[in-house]
Amino acid sequence: MRRRTYLRSIALGITGFAGCTDSPGSSHRTTAKGEPGVRVETVAMNLEVPWGADFAPNGDLYFTERPGRIRRIRKNKNEIIADVTDRIASVGEGGLLGLTFHPKNEDLAYTYQTYEKSGDLQNRVIRHRVSDGFERESVILDGIPAASNHDGGRLLIHDGALFVTTGDAGDGKRAQDTDSLAGKVLRLTLDGKPHPDNPFDNEVFTYGHRNPEGLAFNDGTLFSTEHGPDENDEINVLEAGKNYGWPDVTGKSKNEQYTDPIATYTPTIAPGGAAFYDGPISQWSGDFFFGALVGTHLHRVRLDGENVVEQERLLVNEYGRLRTTFTGPNGHLYATTSNRDGRAEGPAPQDDRILKFKPA
Repeated sequence: MRRRTYLRSIALGITGFAGCTDSPGSSHRTTAKGEPGVRVETVAMNLEVPWGADFAPNGDLYFTERPGRIRRIRKNKNEIIADVTDRIASVGEGGLLGLTFHPKNEDLAYTYQTYEKSGDLQNRVIRHRVSDGFERESVILDGIPAASNHDGGRLLIHDGALFVTTGDAGDGKRAQDTDSLAGKVLRLTLDGKPHPDNPFDNEVFTYGHRNPEGLAFNDGTLFSTEHGPDENDEINVLEAGKNYGWPDVTGKSKNEQYTDPIATYTPTIAPGGAAFYDGPISQWSGDFFFGALVGTHLHRVRLDGENVVEQERLLVNEYGRLRTTFTGPNGHLYATTSNRDGRAEGPAPQDDRILKFKPA
């Protein structure tokens, strides 16, 4: 296992982290109301568990709602483009999850969805025709184990490859089996075939994952967020063929068989979809963001290469459970709330929402 050297903490007047161990040794601070120079706008409201989101080449925002709807946002217009609730098994953490657009064909998009087959739950990746109301063009990958929890579901396209996160579907031992699609990050061609550079001659890119829900590239390096059990949520740097430990270990390990995370969180905060920021808010330039479901905040991480040097919790308890962060035109950062998923204390009247972060 490649060991990483972590930078020393930077004294920043840490507040609000009693009982938390955001590790390794990085600075962190809590900002309850956001921070100066940042304005939060509501892009859409009265949604039902928005999960995957992406901008089409023409700038329209599309997103999934976990029960089985795809919505499109245009100026002063929020409409349902496809309703496939009759084909989706929205059970627990499953449902209509990730969404991403083909990088070269504006009429193609991909979703990750949970469905029922012969009385059992399965996950699959679908390719859609956008101009035909997101009608299914083909099933590009099927047979991903599913359950009421730990379904993964994030999709990301980079450098002509489709990356897919899968959870262990409640059976941790499958995460260590490189012949299983559960508990993995998969890498496919855009037609759904195993990527030719994969390490195990199948779809598997990395293994030993519990429930990864965030993927983001930065300068050619792939970062992920992952839910731990009752400790050690993780940020990982993903490299082909590496074993990230679950269920044998969580967090750092002395066993060189496993690859260490670059940061962990105890108590757990349930990190969601992730994004790197390159927008107009100068103090956030280059930072890594993800929503926290249990932690109910927007999490900012500053990196030096693969080393975490500073962390900040923004909007603590302001908008409830935050699931997916993503960037859009002009580099603006967006986040979705997840307060109608049955795990919040109580949704606000406008929930669920999509939020946009702009310079004040």
